[in-house]
Amino acid sequence: MFLLGSLNLAAQHVDLITVDQLNSRINSGRDSTYIVNFWATWCGPCVKELPDFEKLSDQFKSEKLKVLLVNVDYKSKLNNSVLPFIKKNGIKNEVFMLNESDPQVYINRIDSSWSGALPATLMVKEKKRKFFEKDFTYAELADEYKNFKQ
Repeated sequence: MFLLGSLNLAAQHVDLITVDQLNSRINSGRDSTYIVNFWATWCGPCVKELPDFEKLSDQFKSEKLKVLLVNVDYKSKLNNSVLPFIKKNGIKNEVFMLNESDPQVYINRIDSSWSGALPATLMVKEKKRKFFEKDFTYAELADEYKNFKQ
């Protein structure tokens, strides 16, 4: 099990996760498509697109799609910012908080093309990976998912 910490908040909680644990999680679901969105509570475009990731999960719930929302706020913001944000916005997808100390190291390990700008999204299915350093509209996100899973 890769849980380092977990805080409950009604039906939703946030688990701390390292890049190694995230990769392990993705690799354990070999027949699933994973969409991993990296976001922060202070990032306007991130906040704006989060409902679209929720909608994507709902629309394609009969498919082997797993949306993981990885928050990159400072861990000190978990109780006062991240958990209240998740509750207020009714986030249902799994939410993790990245448990890494050096942003440049984890950024490079997630994707070498990532400058570190947010929002950022990684799509993974088996050995296939596609990285996006941009915000999405729902239509763009759904189209990218449909094209990627083929």
